[in-house]
Amino acid sequence: MTIFSKIIAGEIPSYKVAENDKFYAFLDINPVNWGHTLVVPKKETDYIFDIEDAELAEMILFAKQVAGAIKQAIPCRKVGMAVLGLEVPHAHIHLIPIENEGDMDFKKKKEGAAPEKMKAIAESIASKF
Repeated sequence: MTIFSKIIAGEIPSYKVAENDKFYAFLDINPVNWGHTLVVPKKETDYIFDIEDAELAEMILFAKQVAGAIKQAIPCRKVGMAVLGLEVPHAHIHLIPIENEGDMDFKKKKEGAAPEKMKAIAESIASKF
């Protein structure tokens, strides 16, 4: 069971942004930018391109809805999307509020992700979903 499966199951706390029967979205605890959200399938699959076509399409549409909520809640020009798949063996999409391409630099992490701040960001995004 991956760390993301444990988060989905409620065994590990998270800052949930959105959820449906197939997907779960929550704030990254090491954000590249405030509002950095992960979208994961509830079904554990390591590589995103191993997900069945129909479910992958649903995941992208779910991520699009989450991105719309992020854009309403967090001031930004766009919401960038990245799929890396190396950090956790559970497929996931990164959604990151950006002003420019440099805001997608995964080597730069935001400092001071206090629980109160993370909770407020998650609630703000969730209220727009």
